[in-house]
Amino acid sequence: MRRRATRTARPELADRLHSAAIHLLRRARRTDPLTGVSAAQLSALSVLMSGPKTLGELAAAEQVRAPTMSRLVSEMERTGAARKVVDRHDARVLRIHATAKGLRALERGRAMRITGIERLLAGRSASERATVERAVTLLEEMLGARPAPHVPSP
Repeated sequence: MRRRATRTARPELADRLHSAAIHLLRRARRTDPLTGVSAAQLSALSVLMSGPKTLGELAAAEQVRAPTMSRLVSEMERTGAARKVVDRHDARVLRIHATAKGLRALERGRAMRITGIERLLAGRSASERATVERAVTLLEEMLGARPAPHVPSP
């Protein structure tokens, strides 16, 4: 059972959370170049994890315009991270598929990001880590998100 907030959320708290989220992601992304694909490609590949998408669907999910996504997908094809496939029901439609190489890069990237975050957490006390765990659970509830599956470190 969730408690109802009795006060309006403070803008300062929202600002701090926004800033912390950005800084955490930037720190986690430091290892992305080691995957062999760009951060933008990793992001697009994460969308393709749920299955093939049209260029328009992929652009909408990544919040970019179609020409930007078209250039990104062409680069992903060039590096072997994705491929375009003609839709079997409508030859006018192309679907973007992640390749095995792209999925391996995504898995490597995620594992390296998680390892980096684990290192940050390792420097905190057990009590502080428990506080972070409660905060993450609350954020997941607020966002309606399910916890991400655990991927063991390589």
